[in-house]
Amino acid sequence: MSKDPETASETPIQRALRLKTEKIAARPKPPRGGKFQREQAAAQQSSSKSKPWMSR
Repeated sequence: MSKDPETASETPIQRALRLKTEKIAARPKPPRGGKFQREQAAAQQSSSKSKPWMSR
């Protein structure tokens, strides 16, 4: 089947989990940065000023 000794000795459950995680990792990721994250960062900054107990 597989030449890799690590995958040859795995159980069917381990194989299914590995395939599932590989499939999830191969999914297209949402774009990083941009307008949405700038808005989120700005909202986080403005709301933290009214909460002095949140700062160190």
